[in-house]
Amino acid sequence: MADGYQPSSIEARHYQRWEQAGYFAPAGAGDPYCIVIPPPNVTGTLHMGHALQHTLMDALTRYQRMRGRRVLWQPGTDHAGIATQMVVERLLNAEGASRLEIGREAFVERVWQWKERSSSTISMQLRRLGASVDWSRERFTMDPGLSQAVIKVFVELYREGLIYRGKRLVNWDPVLRTALSDLEVLSTEEQGQLWHFRYPFADGTGHVVVATTRPETLLGDTAVAVHPEDPRFQELVGRMIALPLTDRMIPLIADDYVDPEFGTGCVKITPAHDFNDYQVGLRHGQTPINVFDDEARINADAPPDYRGLDRFAARQRVVADMQSRGLLERVQDHTLMVPRGDRSGAIIEPYLTDQWYVRMQPLAEPAIEAVESDRVRFVPGNWARTYFDWMHKIEDWCVSRQLWWGHRIPAWYDEAGAVYVGPDEAAVRREYALPDSLPLRQDEDVLDTWFSSALWPFSTMGWPDDTPEMRQFYPGAVLVTGFDIIFFWVARMIMMGLKFAGDVPFREVYIHALVRDHDGQKMSKSKGNTLDPLDLIDGVELDTLISKRTEGLMQPHLKAQIEQATRKQYPQGIPAFGTDAVRFTFASLATTGRDIRFDLGRVDGYHRFCNKLWNAAEFAAQHVRPAAEDSAAVPTVVDRWICSRLRHTIASVHASFAEYRFDLAAQALYDFAWHEFCDWYLELVKPRVYEPDADPGQRQAARATLANVLESLLKLLHPLIPFVTEELWLRLRGHLKRPGESIMLERIPEADDFVSDPAAEAEVEWLKAFVIAVRQVRGEMNISPSVPLTVRLAGPTQIDRQRVTAHMAYLRRLAGLTGIEYVEADAPLAGCATTLLGELRMLIPLAGMIDVAAEQTRLGKQRERVAADLAKCRGKLSNENFVANAPPEVVSREQARSQEFEQRLSQLDDQLARLAALV
Repeated sequence: MADGYQPSSIEARHYQRWEQAGYFAPAGAGDPYCIVIPPPNVTGTLHMGHALQHTLMDALTRYQRMRGRRVLWQPGTDHAGIATQMVVERLLNAEGASRLEIGREAFVERVWQWKERSSSTISMQLRRLGASVDWSRERFTMDPGLSQAVIKVFVELYREGLIYRGKRLVNWDPVLRTALSDLEVLSTEEQGQLWHFRYPFADGTGHVVVATTRPETLLGDTAVAVHPEDPRFQELVGRMIALPLTDRMIPLIADDYVDPEFGTGCVKITPAHDFNDYQVGLRHGQTPINVFDDEARINADAPPDYRGLDRFAARQRVVADMQSRGLLERVQDHTLMVPRGDRSGAIIEPYLTDQWYVRMQPLAEPAIEAVESDRVRFVPGNWARTYFDWMHKIEDWCVSRQLWWGHRIPAWYDEAGAVYVGPDEAAVRREYALPDSLPLRQDEDVLDTWFSSALWPFSTMGWPDDTPEMRQFYPGAVLVTGFDIIFFWVARMIMMGLKFAGDVPFREVYIHALVRDHDGQKMSKSKGNTLDPLDLIDGVELDTLISKRTEGLMQPHLKAQIEQATRKQYPQGIPAFGTDAVRFTFASLATTGRDIRFDLGRVDGYHRFCNKLWNAAEFAAQHVRPAAEDSAAVPTVVDRWICSRLRHTIASVHASFAEYRFDLAAQALYDFAWHEFCDWYLELVKPRVYEPDADPGQRQAARATLANVLESLLKLLHPLIPFVTEELWLRLRGHLKRPGESIMLERIPEADDFVSDPAAEAEVEWLKAFVIAVRQVRGEMNISPSVPLTVRLAGPTQIDRQRVTAHMAYLRRLAGLTGIEYVEADAPLAGCATTLLGELRMLIPLAGMIDVAAEQTRLGKQRERVAADLAKCRGKLSNENFVANAPPEVVSREQARSQEFEQRLSQLDDQLARLAALV
């Protein structure tokens, strides 16, 4: 192992070997275990949330595989209707063409061609992350088999009356000219205005004032509403209003929906252009009036003066006309939430249009019961409440989209508008006995991408056919996903699985957190704080990082801010940390919280951890001989201690994986590997493998224990850091008893493989505490490790004396001692540094060791600096304006700094007090 740890030299090589050998496919006769991958968009690239998610899924997959389970991790991608169509449309536009010019059939063919060229991006990135998915079973939501499942589900739901076509309000993107799901709408706080208009009563006696943020929708008003208990308007309810700019009369109604505190307490009701107004209109029996077309232009149902105007041009015209008629009372600045399409960026309009819907209530009831009865368990459990909140209030699902890319709705219309639903046109004609001469046209819409995704757990297994995969791997063991799609995907998979596959799609749902930046901010392009997981793995130069973060941003000031912030945070760019360090970081951050902060300092720390593991293996390779009979081995208390500690670590890792506490598993492994195995066991074992006169039996025990513990540690770490553990396993397998082809095919250790030894643990903990106490005195008194010390033990017990005798060689070497003396319990302290080891007092004579006055001066200056920094922090935190107005993460950072300064000040005071006792 002459060459050092270089992740780039081992990762691709091992992954290619694993994949070619077929190690990722289900194998063995163990109990089946299945995870289906949340299919990423075929258009996309993996972001930090994906990297977290796939790290955790791969850790579970490798862990269960090493426990002997027959494991399938099902991969695949989603066709991503809107996103993919936009990409190909932009390519066409760049060629001077459009989809409307080339037609639907040619356009869909172009999309398929693009998909074949571009779909490898996601799979390449998954390979870089070490994802051990079964690539032989990779699926795509528009594969023939999956498409057949989609059509079958639609037809069956329609025949049962659970799918229908109706005119309802939807989120409408006037740029893409399609309905959107709530998940595809991003609402952000923006500055707008609130217009106060006078609406005159029809009899000419007075008016009411309404406030609106969307004046253009006035043209579609059907009522003005007030709260029924608002005393200002109770006598006015029922009167008729002459709707300005139109020739219509509308009533003043009372409804609990109205907030008396908003605006004037009177609100305009426009059922065709507001979701809440739509419900109000239904309650009061009003007919919605839609005044927009599908491009958000004013249509023919509005007064002639406004027809054909874009919605924002219409807004200006309405305001001007109201002002000219003396009906504009005032305008005020107003902050509001503006919904925009996540793909187009266009402001979304509630739009009344014909769409296909799924009746959700009959499907929701058994899905609610499945979670209530623990057939599906959410982890953490609090997310079940989120699930129930949505399921109990569930509304019908709009499943149609006005796109060309996707699963086309299997419905046909005749010239009279009658609708016929079936798997294909020929089946429709047979089922409905339609003559071949009757012209039929297929519905132009496609299904919402989430419709096919809802079938993913069983459509990927070959449903509706009775396949071996369905029998073995459905239901799956766990779904790993984010909390933002509990409604849109998790719930729908449970409903569809129960309805069509006869069981829930998975037994557990592990909900992971949202990855934020080091300051707790959500990662976004506009903030310029995004990170590419592959940049963390491979490294990226500063200029390239800036270019990636500012690409596509049009605002020069924003680009300048992002560049400045990036240069400050990453002056040298981002170094290459390797996949294992990135994966271990994600695992360590996978707590039960809603958000996690991603800090490069952690990645660097875990890169160092991988390097330390490498160095430990290098030491083992030098001193562990090929496996031999170890009957002559004589384990020492140190060997028994490390094995006992390993037993505790193994138990902790298994318990943590059982509860999806990847953070606790990572911490347990880190603590054992770094602090117990590397920092202590390797140091304690060196005399027995280095010194020629060491007892042969003890030397053999050291070698055997070293090999056994390191082998087990590598296996335990493999699910989290697969590449470095595989490399070390292969390099060391000549020293192991039963070396296999790959560590991923080995059995993971169980706690019962090692013996618990509380006595050995207590004895070695005493030894460690003794050494640490001496080292702490050296550090506090600024005494070099090369300066030998004598320790006096005041009032030692018989056990203390026995342990000193047994471990004198360790104490001399590790603590740098010339000797240990025993003194009475009340021995004088003058000239000695003192520390405690349990009840035992340790006295370290310092005469001639340090210049007390100089040390007091040095520490005094440090104290002055720390006290000044603490005063600044306290000053900020005592300033009410700072606490109230500074971002929460800034306040939290100042609070943390204040605590650090307080702790450091206390440490310095203790050190100065010790020095004073020496004078």
